[in-house]
Amino acid sequence: MRFVRRLGIVPSALVLLAATGAAFAPGLFLSADPLRGDVTERLLPPGTGHPFGTDELGRDVFARVVHGSAPSIQAAVIAVGVAVLAGSAIGLVAGTARGRLDGLIMRAVEVLLAVPSFLLVLMVLAMLGPGTRQVAVAVGVSAAAVFSRIMRTEVIRVRGSGYVEAAAVCGAGRPTVLMAHVLPNAAGPLAALATLEIGNAILTVAAVSFLGFGAPPPAPEWGSLIAAGRPFLASAWWLTTMPGLVIVAVVLAVNHLGHVLRTRSETR
Repeated sequence: MRFVRRLGIVPSALVLLAATGAAFAPGLFLSADPLRGDVTERLLPPGTGHPFGTDELGRDVFARVVHGSAPSIQAAVIAVGVAVLAGSAIGLVAGTARGRLDGLIMRAVEVLLAVPSFLLVLMVLAMLGPGTRQVAVAVGVSAAAVFSRIMRTEVIRVRGSGYVEAAAVCGAGRPTVLMAHVLPNAAGPLAALATLEIGNAILTVAAVSFLGFGAPPPAPEWGSLIAAGRPFLASAWWLTTMPGLVIVAVVLAVNHLGHVLRTRSETR
């Protein structure tokens, strides 16, 4: 099992490397304009000239998927960054505080956890409005509660350790204890959770974009590409299948690496 898990790291890393390159440097993969089409080549199936086929306007689907990875992946990364920062700050305060403040914070976190995450994303978007940045913030807010619980648990666990008590006896202040002992010990579980949350964030961003809350057309996004291909499911299956397969491959690769990181953090 360990050999299979290690063997799976290589293709997962290659998929993530390709997705990251497409998100931040799409010119490395192709020079085609994702917005320019040729009506004489509309709805062509996948082939040598167009590996993912063409859409109803003759635009290359592969070029649109590659350029659509930028807003999709960048929004997911920003969302996880917002979740880590906000959730860690909340969990750090809750774990350090005692009594009523800790209880009040955790009751608020439990209320957020009781609301379905996708519904919470839509509620935040109803206040912020559509757009890629707004989607990233909304997804990050919906995931912050999970990180706050992890951070609080790590703070409470480390706070009762012998070396923390020894540092306090030696005169180390609370900020020093937090920076030198609590945060380094919480980094492993938070990193593993953040890796897993990137996959969830990619799916959520794609779902929100599918509903029309992402970048406005004709800008390509993975979710909006699938939505645009719905009217052609019977005659042009590749319009929805190709972006969908890319999403599945990236999410599976992220989740696999996240499980590997989580297993290593638990064994240490």
